[in-house]
Amino acid sequence: MAEATTRPRTQPGSAEHPSKIKSPAKAPVLALRITEIFYSLQGEALAAGLPTVFIRLTGCPLRCHYCDTEYAFTGGERLSFDQILKQVSSYGAQQVCVTGGEPLAQPACAALVKQLCDLGYNVAVETSGAMDIRPIDTRASRIVDLKTPASGEVLRNRLDNLEVLTPHDQIKFVLCDRADFDWACNMLQKHALAELCTVWFSPSFGQIELADLAQWILDAKLPVRLQVQLHKLIWGDQPGR
Repeated sequence: MAEATTRPRTQPGSAEHPSKIKSPAKAPVLALRITEIFYSLQGEALAAGLPTVFIRLTGCPLRCHYCDTEYAFTGGERLSFDQILKQVSSYGAQQVCVTGGEPLAQPACAALVKQLCDLGYNVAVETSGAMDIRPIDTRASRIVDLKTPASGEVLRNRLDNLEVLTPHDQIKFVLCDRADFDWACNMLQKHALAELCTVWFSPSFGQIELADLAQWILDAKLPVRLQVQLHKLIWGDQPGR
């Protein structure tokens, strides 16, 4: 009859003792630094006029001289995705705009955009054009600025972003003067931008008269849309609007 074999008992402190077995590592909590989440009318781009929830991320590597959201450069509050999504859901809106600052400066932004798209929201992402837009879900409309010379940040434009734009995306020029307009016209032609997606020409608030820019567009017969910041016409240059 074969002898029964018994396994030696493990001693406390030995490598195989249960007290030494590590629990599976918990998945990190996804979070972003947020300046504000608010509900208003979308004032720009293709969704202008629609009730929209805005998620304003904190931080921006650019310093455009006309920036109207300098309060989002620093500070903010670190919120988990669950906290962000709960606030978004509370407003009952279908449109969501992820903006900044520069939202893409926080790498986790791409994961938030994907979750918002998965949940069925119509998502727009406003970006300065200085960051790679490839990580952003193409179900979202990526609204990409092309910084003009008068912005002070023209050298920060990532022109390789143009290669991955879809008809669902949008390009925006904020124009400060006639020289900016002429520069934008050259970019429009050089890169055939109107064939890629919707292109917006927007006057820098208080720097170009709207009627002047409208006439320049008409005279040049440009295939672009004139953008008016609807929220500023209604509420002025007021944060959280």
